Amino acid sequence: MNAPRNPLDDGGWDVVIEPHDRRALPHLGEVWRYRDLVLLLVHRDFVAQYKQTVLGPLWHLLQPLLTTAVLTVVFGHIAKLPTDGVPPFLFYMTGTVIWGYFAAVLNDTAGTFTANAGLLGKVYFPRLVIPVSTLLSKLIGFAIQFALLCALVAWSVASDHDVHPGASLLAVPLLVALMALCALALGIIVAALTTRYRDLGVLVAFGVQLLMFASPVVYPLSSVPDAWQPWLALNPVAPLIEAFRHALLGEGLHAPWMLAASAAIIIALLILGLWLFHRVERTFMDTL
Repeated sequence: MNAPRNPLDDGGWDVVIEPHDRRALPHLGEVWRYRDLVLLLVHRDFVAQYKQTVLGPLWHLLQPLLTTAVLTVVFGHIAKLPTDGVPPFLFYMTGTVIWGYFAAVLNDTAGTFTANAGLLGKVYFPRLVIPVSTLLSKLIGFAIQFALLCALVAWSVASDHDVHPGASLLAVPLLVALMALCALALGIIVAALTTRYRDLGVLVAFGVQLLMFASPVVYPLSSVPDAWQPWLALNPVAPLIEAFRHALLGEGLHAPWMLAASAAIIIALLILGLWLFHRVERTFMDTL
């Protein structure tokens, strides 16, 4: 009888771990090879978020509804900010849903190294797996909120509430992808720098709040003076929120050059973030 074949004879199970070139970007193919781990982390993050809570996943629906209700009262009825002629509740709901996804990914990704130090110090896997899993787990919550938003938009269209979604709805997946990449890029930049400068971990939540008011979440881009709009376009999130609102409600500034500039800035931030992340992932345990 023949002896059983050893899979190691042909190198099928061999994995060689060696130092990477600090000047290079991470090997993104490794993340794909560890896709099973990504899915496990996505399940862990999504289930653990509302585990042992009374309402559970219903919080995904209650959070945007309650936030939108407060914004509608404060900015719509008290401050009386314009909403480009669309119902105030829908105006604030669209901004809340897309901004909530961005802020959640950015905040959680920024704490990649500090929040997972116990795991990262014990076993090897591509460190980029954790930010990617965070992005995908938050995408599930966004999908639930987006479904609720679409239902409200459909009801408003049927009720003739001056809501006119158009063909630009087809661009929503691209807008969400750009928003996710922007949050990922900023998050891994902060995560990389936090290993050396701990103050950034404290400032990131405050910075996200400031960035919200520098983005058209509670006001339309049309209310910004023309002289300031090119400067506001330097914020890569601003054109994406406005385009997202235009796609769903049919109102809002829809300048292709602003979207192109936003995409270019996001790509540059992503390359910078991957480079910084790759530089510190080898030695971050020594600095935490």
